[in-house]
Amino acid sequence: MKRVNYKNIIRRFLNAIDGFNFFYPYRDMKIVGVTGTNGKTTTATLLYKIAKDLGYKTGLVSTVETLIGDRPFVRDGKGPGTSPDTADLHKILKEMKRAGCEYVFMEATSMAMDQNRLAGIRFKGGIFTNLTQDHLDYHKTMEHYFKSKKRFFKELPKDSFAISNADDLYGKKMLESIKALKYLYEFSDHEGEAILNSPTLDIMEGFQGSILKSDFSGLTLDINGTKVNSKLLGKFNAYNILAVWGACKLLGFDMEKVKKIVENTEPPTGRFDHFTAPDGVLIIVDYAHTPDALENVLTTVREIRPKGNRIISVFGCGGDRDPLKRPKMGKIGARLSDVAIFTSDNPRNEDPDKIIAQMATDLSEDESKKVITISDRRLAIGEAVKIAVKGDIILCAGKGHEDYQEVNGVKNHFSDLEEFKKLI
Repeated sequence: MKRVNYKNIIRRFLNAIDGFNFFYPYRDMKIVGVTGTNGKTTTATLLYKIAKDLGYKTGLVSTVETLIGDRPFVRDGKGPGTSPDTADLHKILKEMKRAGCEYVFMEATSMAMDQNRLAGIRFKGGIFTNLTQDHLDYHKTMEHYFKSKKRFFKELPKDSFAISNADDLYGKKMLESIKALKYLYEFSDHEGEAILNSPTLDIMEGFQGSILKSDFSGLTLDINGTKVNSKLLGKFNAYNILAVWGACKLLGFDMEKVKKIVENTEPPTGRFDHFTAPDGVLIIVDYAHTPDALENVLTTVREIRPKGNRIISVFGCGGDRDPLKRPKMGKIGARLSDVAIFTSDNPRNEDPDKIIAQMATDLSEDESKKVITISDRRLAIGEAVKIAVKGDIILCAGKGHEDYQEVNGVKNHFSDLEEFKKLI
């Protein structure tokens, strides 16, 4: 019999009462949640950096790090995590309140919503980035995955804002039947229905962007008539910047100052980290661990690489997680790479060779010819460096910022970036 969590029920009840604002312990902080399959960390981190650089005391709760102002916060030795459990999260927020934080930006996951881990928190705003296949080992269906994220927006109070990606299949649905003020963002060259002026959604305002330039030096965007440069790469990051721009405007920030900060901000650790080796090989390390994220990163590399340069990809799929995405990721990697090295990610309690075999089940004959399988991730990275020549691009995807590899329940120190730097 499932246990009833009465504390969460009480929090949710109190949170629904307007008068609870008077007693609400974090009423002096503006808390903004970011949800979606991809882009949560980049979007939340950019917002944190902007608010901090504007002079506000700011907090961040992300996959990569939890920060109170400039101070890292370690949760009882557990390190960072996407969505802490209820007790940890309220401990973090209390610390942020004591530190005088005015703004808090946090990742809000579908599992956190499904498990009531964000109960009792009044958000000033919410951002939806996108929804693609992930976590189906937990949610089982895309419909349940969507409903868990939708719940975050349905629980936003009526005086908060909700910003959603109009170019995503679920973007419009995410805003239907919610109390918060509704806003959409989109790029003018997207394929699909333009819905910034959708009469069924009562949209307050739209944030429209177009990409003027995209190469390995960064992006140049036009956002509602304002030209914005960024060191971030690729169209997927253009969406993150557009969402951030909208949130900053709704928070009342000085947009001229925001523009300057965006133009000088580096990408978060493990998100399209790139450097050129002495032999002229470009190395990219990214957290992409879903079919959509891997396709976005590889498509970006293909679009902005010099003509004739090869792409060598190194990636795997996590064990004890959704097995249905394995053949999809294998096919995407083989199709969009010149050489694809299938390896282990975090195999956890599964046999990495069996995971790799599942990645290869849907490959065509031509795609199979481009694939090398090496289950040892360290050796796989070594093979990529060995076969790369000047002008080649190595993309190592799946782990990004992580500095460990989990095998049979044990986390062993392992960093993709460190491995590359040792080899070159």
